[in-house]
Amino acid sequence: MVVASAKPVKGPVVELPTVDLSCDRTEVGKVIVKACEEYGFFKVINHGVSQDIVDELEEESLNFFSKPVQDKQRAGPANPFGYGFKNIGFNGDIGEVEYLLLNTNITSIFKLSKSISTDPSKFSYAVTVYIEAVKKLACEILELVAEGLRVPDTSVFSRLIRDVNSDSIFRLNHYPPSTSAPLNKIGFGEHSDPQILTILRANDVGGLQIYNDDVGWVPVRPDPNAFFVNVGDVLQAITNGRFVSVRHRALTNSAKSRVSMAYFGAPSLQARISVLPEMLTPHNPCRYRPFTWAEYKKACYSLRLGAGRLDHFRMGREDAE
Repeated sequence: MVVASAKPVKGPVVELPTVDLSCDRTEVGKVIVKACEEYGFFKVINHGVSQDIVDELEEESLNFFSKPVQDKQRAGPANPFGYGFKNIGFNGDIGEVEYLLLNTNITSIFKLSKSISTDPSKFSYAVTVYIEAVKKLACEILELVAEGLRVPDTSVFSRLIRDVNSDSIFRLNHYPPSTSAPLNKIGFGEHSDPQILTILRANDVGGLQIYNDDVGWVPVRPDPNAFFVNVGDVLQAITNGRFVSVRHRALTNSAKSRVSMAYFGAPSLQARISVLPEMLTPHNPCRYRPFTWAEYKKACYSLRLGAGRLDHFRMGREDAE
């Protein structure tokens, strides 16, 4: 069944729209579009990604994060790829998180694996197989989006991340349990994802929150059997603001550690991002000027987490300060 949930209401958790990818394709596309418009977040089930692929990577992740600090630091600093701890941004942004940031290029993954694992072949294989699986899922979702929007070229979004020079990245996050007050610390601060689409998988420990204008920060119920999907800034720009790149954050848990695995689908650095003609109407004229992913990425690095990055590319702005 494809479920289109109502808008979030004040309460302990938020139930995101759940999309069953085994259902009728036309209906699935419509529900995904609605979820992207109303939430910017949804989750997918019957996604076709083997549980064995997920389990193997989660095991490799836990093996790494359980190592002594000095051993983990051999894989860092994350400049831009490698191991990082607490430093999560380029402007002094900090949080209670340790992470591995990886390029999705196979050669790059294997090279860094030598400083991550005593069995680099096993680690790099687990990461590579997982990335290929979620990349395929991301492309399927983006093609369903195009169909739901009735865009004639249904590969208009997916080919951006299929590009051999795609700037997609992959991140493994570990949020250790809080051991001192305040118990629920900021694990990863408020932000939107700058790329096209994010495919997120986490264990059964809560911590993810999304921002709703009506009620503020609302927790998202964890679901270790589903993938969470959120709209990135680039997809918001291409759809002329029809889709929402929603703000989100992660808190630590007082008793358990949280592990998440995030694939950020991005275009090539040279890719030109512009509003699709199909998204323009007399009542909704073009909101964003064209830009390259390299330009937008540079602008993101100059701003703190939570900053309104797309505002710097609105029509009428001549630069991305």
